[in-house]
Amino acid sequence: MLSKLLAMFKKKKKVHIPSDKEKKVVPMKALDYPPKILLAWAKAIEGEDEFSEWLKFNGFLELHTACSAIKLNTKARDWLMDNGYPHLLAFIQASEGDKHADAWLDRNKFKLLLNMARAIDGDNEAYQWVKNSQSVDIYILMVAIKKIKDQIEDFNNDPHVFK
Repeated sequence: MLSKLLAMFKKKKKVHIPSDKEKKVVPMKALDYPPKILLAWAKAIEGEDEFSEWLKFNGFLELHTACSAIKLNTKARDWLMDNGYPHLLAFIQASEGDKHADAWLDRNKFKLLLNMARAIDGDNEAYQWVKNSQSVDIYILMVAIKKIKDQIEDFNNDPHVFK
């Protein structure tokens, strides 16, 4: 019994935390898609599996993965960060009200992603900016993401759902 108690106080092995020099630096990849790709992404976000699979197998793995990240999948969020899409992850997190992600988008001059995220999070001024100054494919994408995010929030705030 005493040996078990003493074992609790033994030193644990140190965990190596990599320094900034040791961390792998992945360059940020571009987010520049034609309208039909953005519309396919919107349909995939809405749950249309054939669009999601098409994105996955036709060179848009990041958009396929972002669908899962939008739906709170941690592995998908990690994949975005580890594969050169921190701006896409920051957009998703800012759309959930994450002020650090919002500030990061602002600081790094991602004006469109910043305004879309703010609109998705309920900022009417940002919503009107996207609606009035961007193309219809961008607006449709924003509305699709907002719909999913609102559904997630409603579910999480529903007192009648046992979680």
